Formats: sequence, structure tokens, C-alpha cells
Amino acid sequence: MPYFLSKLTPPRATFLRDMSPEDVDVMRSHQDYWRAYVDAGMVVVLGAVDDPKGAWGVSIAEAASRAELEELQARDPAILAGRGFAYENFSMPVIRVRPVEPLAPVSSVTP
Repeated sequence: MPYFLSKLTPPRATFLRDMSPEDVDVMRSHQDYWRAYVDAGMVVVLGAVDDPKGAWGVSIAEAASRAELEELQARDPAILAGRGFAYENFSMPVIRVRPVEPLAPVSSVTP
């Protein structure tokens, strides 16, 4: 199955630093929505990126198709809230994912 990197752009560059109480509620609902997909293993990474040019959200997900991913994103509470969030999706033709076990200390890894 293909992987996709998704960028969630918030309504303003300062969003991470100046969320209103309503914004906090929307982001809590957004996180709760995606948590099920993280727990199921479909979403490998989900989080905020503190970019100096303006924070944004990132996820890497395994989906049957871009259409399937976009359908899930259309039901995201951040999108449904109508506050100006937008997704961009990028196909990842080659990806390596680490095993589920914790990483070994770097000193014990041999090239």
C-alpha cells in the first residue's frame, strides 16, 4: 500500500502560539479523530511542526489510495470546523519504516 506525507496548514502562521479556546477545542477534536488511525497503524507519524515561518501539522499515513486519504481528511474536525485549515498530500514512492521494537542505542548499531 502507498504512503503519503500530509501537511496541514492552519488558518494563520501564528496559530500554534495564539490559539483561542475554540481553536484548542478544534485541535483536541482533530487529535482525537486521528488517534484511532494512529492506534490502528494506518498513521505512522502525526504531530505539529514548529516551523519559524509558521507552524503546521504533519502526518505520514499508509492508505489504499490518495482518494481514501482525502476522504478521511474531509471528515477531520479541523476541516469540518470551517476555520481555514487545508491539507496538501505528497506521495512517498519509497519509504522505510522502523520496526515496532524500540531502537537500539546508536553505539550498538553497525553499518
